[in-house]
Amino acid sequence: MIRPATPADVPTLHTLIRELAAYEKAPHEARATREQLHEALFGERPGVYAHIAADDATGETVGCALWFLNFSTWRGVHGIYLEDLYVRPAARGAGHGKALLTELARLCVERGYQRLEWSVLNWNAPSIAFYESLGARPQDEWTVYRLTDDALAALGGGAARS
Repeated sequence: MIRPATPADVPTLHTLIRELAAYEKAPHEARATREQLHEALFGERPGVYAHIAADDATGETVGCALWFLNFSTWRGVHGIYLEDLYVRPAARGAGHGKALLTELARLCVERGYQRLEWSVLNWNAPSIAFYESLGARPQDEWTVYRLTDDALAALGGGAARS
């Protein structure tokens, strides 16, 4: 079962995000609080959206997708950028990840969005194989760049904040 997240899901989403960070070998980088997550998803101006994957038999949350809108200047329309897709290890292989991606693809088609994009760590061979089995292809000609912490503050003209 796939459904949009509700405010009551925030504690579980927070836990799933921390589990994903541990899986990606970077638990120290997952600094978002439940309050921040709640504000981003359900505040006055939400900019992030989430879907929950629940086990059909038990109703237990087993995974999630957190995403936001991006925009293609070349295509002239929005798309979805999938920030996080996570299914708990015990629930993998049961179709939850595919169901989450299918729902996001359905939203793209329904709303006229022309891209569904995400990043995957180069070492994550199981996820890469899964995504490619669905028809996704890597964008090898692009390299992702990121400014954070002190470098972001230096460029932005302020001191870094923790």
